[in-house]
Amino acid sequence: MKIIVVASARPNFMKVAPILAELRRTPDRFEPVFVHTGQHYDAKMSESFLNDLGLGQPDISMGIGSGSQAVMTARTMESFETVILDEKPDMVVVVGDVTPTMACTLVCAKLMIPVAHVEAGLRSFDRGMPEEINRIVTDGIADLLLTPSPEADQQLIREGVSADRIHFVGNVMIDTLVKCMPKIEKSTVIDSLGLEAQAFALLTLHRPSNVDSSEPLEEILDALVVIGEKLPIVFSVHPRTRKMIDEFNLRERLEAIPNLIDLQPQPYFDFLQLQRSARLVLTDSGGVQEETTFLGIPCLTLRENTERPVTITSGTNVLTGPHRDAIVQEASQVLSGSAKSGQIPDLWDGKAAERIVAVLSQYL
Repeated sequence: MKIIVVASARPNFMKVAPILAELRRTPDRFEPVFVHTGQHYDAKMSESFLNDLGLGQPDISMGIGSGSQAVMTARTMESFETVILDEKPDMVVVVGDVTPTMACTLVCAKLMIPVAHVEAGLRSFDRGMPEEINRIVTDGIADLLLTPSPEADQQLIREGVSADRIHFVGNVMIDTLVKCMPKIEKSTVIDSLGLEAQAFALLTLHRPSNVDSSEPLEEILDALVVIGEKLPIVFSVHPRTRKMIDEFNLRERLEAIPNLIDLQPQPYFDFLQLQRSARLVLTDSGGVQEETTFLGIPCLTLRENTERPVTITSGTNVLTGPHRDAIVQEASQVLSGSAKSGQIPDLWDGKAAERIVAVLSQYL
């Protein structure tokens, strides 16, 4: 059975790696085809992850690049239609909530190719986020909805989805984290930066709502000034964020933050070592919310909402929004020893890919 597995952006690679590995384990049953649409084409954002995760080079690289939502959707649909017509797969697996995930699902729906959506049922209830539209559309037309949490199942049922399309399989990204932990532990990034474990904060920032407008970006930078007086801040700067900081003439304000360590995007093993060693993590990334929950590290999410509520109800995550006072207050709670405790959600056990492939096999 030929199964195309699609990845587009850096967070997708951690999700497809265990699925491809599980499919490749039984070559007599499955012929997996790894397709990279090319949304993240920068080597720091893509190539290093392919190497670190043992994915190998994609079987097909579409090279769509970046662009507006409409441009990415159109380019992806046009290119992926050719892939489908050439490869004639039995099924397509898409992951996450990036725009190519939705676009590939639309192509398959038109061509009557079954689609499985990994990480289905997540909702932020904020349609101002392009990702929310992608989630709703993808879940609306995909054939199999593979969810990471019971809350996601319940959301799909509330939306009128038939229960036989929904399968609770757990969090496949945690599979990658568990498998790679020995290599993560060998990372020397903490020593190379002159840091001590549990004595620094880690920051990631990339969402348009935070970086495409100067007001929230300035609020966040103001909060970092206060936090940086208490401990070093390691800032793994996304290319989009660096570009917008320069466009808004905020470079001097960034450089004025005390104890700031300004880094390029980090390889997977180094970034996870930074996460597991941090006193707290500040982020607007969905995946980082999940990783910190699994690792038991306090996480402040600089957003008004999250599509991963289990990281709040069960995990270590707290929403602050991009608001200086709220960020400073919650960071002070963590630094004073009053961090929110959490637990690992159900089926975040490193075996989600096994359950996913079992569902695909049964369906096909």
